[in-house]
Parts: sequence; C-alpha cells; structure tokens
Amino acid sequence: MLSFSPRTVTKVLLSDLPDRSRHILTDRFGLGTKSEERTLDAIGKEYGITRERIRQIEKHGLSAVRESSGYKAHAPSFEDLKRALHALGAVLSDETVLSEIAENATDRKHLVFLLTVGHQFTDRREDSNYRARWYVDEQLADQVERALANLHESIDLEKLTPEEEFLQIFAEALKKEGIKNRPNEILTRWLNISKRIGRNPLGEWGLTESPHVRIKNTRDFAYLTLKRHGSPMHFTEVAKGIDELFQRETHPATTHNELIKDNRFVLVGRGLYALKEWGYQPGVVRDVIKRVLESEGPLSREDIMERVKRERYVKDATIAVNLQSNIFIQLPDGLFGLAK
Repeated sequence: MLSFSPRTVTKVLLSDLPDRSRHILTDRFGLGTKSEERTLDAIGKEYGITRERIRQIEKHGLSAVRESSGYKAHAPSFEDLKRALHALGAVLSDETVLSEIAENATDRKHLVFLLTVGHQFTDRREDSNYRARWYVDEQLADQVERALANLHESIDLEKLTPEEEFLQIFAEALKKEGIKNRPNEILTRWLNISKRIGRNPLGEWGLTESPHVRIKNTRDFAYLTLKRHGSPMHFTEVAKGIDELFQRETHPATTHNELIKDNRFVLVGRGLYALKEWGYQPGVVRDVIKRVLESEGPLSREDIMERVKRERYVKDATIAVNLQSNIFIQLPDGLFGLAK
C-alpha cells in the first residue's frame, strides 16, 4: 500500500538528531533492533534524570524532526501515508491502521513514529467509548463518532443483527451526520473504532456487553450454535457444533452441564435443548400441561398432547402419565382441567 519503507524514512529522520535525543526517541517508539518500547521511568534511570525531563527531550526531539531537512525531503512519503489512510476511511483505529498498512511487526513501530511526527496526522487516545484512533480529517472524525454514539443508543442489549443489515443501519446513522455512500469495507473499519459495539464469531453485530457478542465460555458458544441451527439440538450435537463452527473442542458432558445452568436454554426432551427466546418455557411436562390448561381452559386428552408436543419432544405415554397427577382432574364431559 505504501511506496516507501517506513524503516528507511525513520532512519533518515533520526539521523540529524543529537545522540541522546535519537537514543530516547528510538527507545520510546521501539525503533531499535529489539523493537522494545521503553517507559519514561526506565530511560530516566539510565540517564539519571527525571521522567518529566525525558518527556521534554522526547517532545523537543519530535519538534526537531519536523523542522529537519530530512522531514522536508520525505514530504512525498508523508503524503503517500496520508493517501493510504484516506483510502481506508480517513478515521481508523490504531490497530486497523497498523494491520492494514504495515507489512510486518517491525514496520508497525516505525509507522507509529511516522504518524506521530507527521503534521498531517492526529490521534485520539482510547477512552471508555472508543479505541485509540488516527484521523486525517477532524470534521469527519467527529461525524463518525457521533454516528457511532447514536447507533449504540439505538441497539437493544439482547439483539443480534446480521452484518449486512447492521451495515445498512449504520449507513443510515452516518447519513444523518452528512456522510453518504461509503463502501461496506470502510463502514466496518469505522465500526471497529467503537468499544461498545462488536461482532461475534458468527458475524452478527450487537452491544459488546451482551453475552451474545463478547463470547466468554462454553455457554455462549452453545447459545450461538443453537441460534445458528434454528431448532432444538441434543447436547452432543451442540458440542459437535461448537467444534465445527468455532474450532473449539468441547466435551459433551461439559456442554450438558453448562446448558443445565443457563436459563437461556430449555430442556425440551431427553437431552434435547432449545432457546427460551424461541417461546419455550422451563419446567417438566406436568408444568407445561398446567400452563396450557391455565391459558386455554379444559381440553381433551388429544388437544393437550398436541399442545404439549409443541414445546416438548416426548411420547404420548409420557404426557398421559403426567395427566394422572392430582393437580389435574377429568371432568364429566371427558375433558381435563385443573383440580381446585
């Protein structure tokens, strides 16, 4: 993407500095052979001066680089870097800039140095809402962040949205801020600026605090597996699905234990689980019969069986046995109701 080597440019830019300034900038940005970034305290102890004095030397060194002949000579390189950021979206998280532009880990250090010293680039530090980011257009940066804030406010905690639909929703939020007709690649990069909006391993978007987005454990992987499948699954199938979808080997017994503990799942048959959000309610067969009769009043044996089997994968005989419980009564007309 770049027409120049970041390492070559930084070498030229540092060459005109006094030894101490060059050494401090090299250590602060990890530009040496070990690519190790050092703290102000560590460098200060080496020189026997305070961290604040090191900060002053660092600041002065950056200013000296900007005023150097080497900086002027490499003006085309900075313009090339600016064009690269513009092509990617002009407002980008620090990680996106480095992963999209730098060819290797070493180049990342030199790229950060060039972004820091280049007058065309501005950074905003990480905060509770956004990741550390770079931009080359302040107005656009403000518009994107307002759109992300409005998008966040419009999302329900439990809602997951497929990527294509989510990008359309974000495009509408951007349109309200005066930004139109940007490709999906750029919209995705802008979404990655937000710390409060995220994408789960299945490519669905939602709030990062949602357990459906920030996947932490087997229960969350099981939820996504069942949601993708769309119908009840045996716990052994869930374990297999986790392995196939996420390349995460999970023992069936462990999966079963996790499904039992989480109220997002409902046992609907022998080892079969469904999602509560699909309309299934917890409880044994007797509880299902009770809910049906409370809702609809007395019903025939056949009607009860038909309704129970909408929620539970059980045999007719199992339902018939549960109807013999003393909480139910067979009325003179042959219908079953709740005992008083």
